[in-house]
Amino acid sequence: MVCARFRQDWFADGGGACKEQRSTGGGTENRLETGCGDVWGTPAFSSPQPPHSNPRGRPRAPSSHTEQEPGPPPQRTRRRPPGQPLPLAAPAAISGPTELPRRHFPRRRRQQQQQQQHRGRRSVAGPRGPAPRRRLPPRPPRCLHPPRCCCCRLLLLLLQPPAAAMAMRQTPLTCSGHTRPVVDLAFSGVTPYGYFLISACKDGKPMLRQGDTGDWIGTFLGHKGAVWGATLNKDATKAATAAADFTAKVWDAVSGDELITLAHKHIVKSVDFTQDSNYLLTGGQDKLLRIYDLSKPEAEPDVVSGHTSGIKKALWSSDDKQILSADDKTVRLWDRSTMTEVKALNVAMSVSSMEYVPEGQILVITYGKTIAFHSAETLEQIKSFEAPATINSASLHPEKECLVAGGEDFKLYKYDYNTGEELESYKGHFGPIHCVRFSPDGELYASGSEDGTLRLWQTTVGKTYGLWKCVVPEEENAEAAKARTSLPGTAEEEIAEEVASENSDTVYSSTPEVKA
Repeated sequence: MVCARFRQDWFADGGGACKEQRSTGGGTENRLETGCGDVWGTPAFSSPQPPHSNPRGRPRAPSSHTEQEPGPPPQRTRRRPPGQPLPLAAPAAISGPTELPRRHFPRRRRQQQQQQQHRGRRSVAGPRGPAPRRRLPPRPPRCLHPPRCCCCRLLLLLLQPPAAAMAMRQTPLTCSGHTRPVVDLAFSGVTPYGYFLISACKDGKPMLRQGDTGDWIGTFLGHKGAVWGATLNKDATKAATAAADFTAKVWDAVSGDELITLAHKHIVKSVDFTQDSNYLLTGGQDKLLRIYDLSKPEAEPDVVSGHTSGIKKALWSSDDKQILSADDKTVRLWDRSTMTEVKALNVAMSVSSMEYVPEGQILVITYGKTIAFHSAETLEQIKSFEAPATINSASLHPEKECLVAGGEDFKLYKYDYNTGEELESYKGHFGPIHCVRFSPDGELYASGSEDGTLRLWQTTVGKTYGLWKCVVPEEENAEAAKARTSLPGTAEEEIAEEVASENSDTVYSSTPEVKA
């Protein structure tokens, strides 16, 4: 038999082992090897090699020692049928290390495995069976007509539900122009020219706007630091601002000229006019309340002391007979005539905002997640609500129907004042909300945020007011139907297309905001 490994001078014995004779320097070495063709698939009919020849047919020099007699010729064996176990080699005395030949797979099988591994699929003959066929989702039914065909648009128009059945969507008016966070805002009273809105910003440029539309009117230039507070008098003829440049300024709201500059010893945070616009109340980081007589700007102001930390807000109350002020965790009530403290209210957390509502003498205070309502005359608590996030500002409707609040989660919350139930919540700003105020007529409320914008929101969504216009689709459908009776087919399609575009853009606008 022929050994599949060495293929030199071999002769086979009955046990299936092969012996090789090699000549070494001192004599002859007989070496037995296993793993010949009997075990690993020698051809079925193999002929023995001549005793002194190699596979290439070159004669080999005889050795000096006596050669052993060759064994009987190998028997003709049959090819091992598939599935039959391999025969074991005879346990002959084997000297030296043994090594089994490497088993090779057919080339075609290797190519298939490589292709399957490359494609990331399971083997066809694997234990899990064939890989599942990839199924595509069913295609939606398509219109047989070209895109935007007239019949489909008319069908959508006819199937459109009435306006009462569709949920109205809040669309705020965005007032841009500031470059830093808006930290305070205030409305004026209703005048023959409407009402107005002033905003305080950290860019040091307070702005005056039309209250119901948000249209920009002018910017007050003169501060050299961030403006922390701003207010308008009742008839919107004067404006006052408090800034970080240690000054408070009084402006002519009609011409925009600076009228008075009031110097302080520290940052000024709050300003407020009396109802007759003759006195100005200021408060700031120096822990003092100052009352200036605007008719005598050179005179020294009246000073009220008693706060233990910086003042965040100071307001007139009770027809300008009392003063409400808030520092870190204390709200104090002062008597103007005697300049003494009447009562103090301590809260658990730092006060973030304070609003005085003349109708009903209600004081709105926010701290942490709490919105509390107190009596402005006695500081007794009326009720309180808990919000899902930290609240920075809150405002009560003039008719005490609802309240709005905004805070750190970029959302505006609307609550029922009587029950405390959350009515709505909107997310329109891209930063924390610092200030919220209702307009004097209660039709809208304004919010200022860290993103540097003001937004105007409708109190009653869907009502025609200011720049908001509500169009009822049923009325336009009736107009379109009336026009179709006197128009040809092509004109009918154009009318239907115009009505559909108006309904989608004007009534239920997909744009989240309208810039003013």
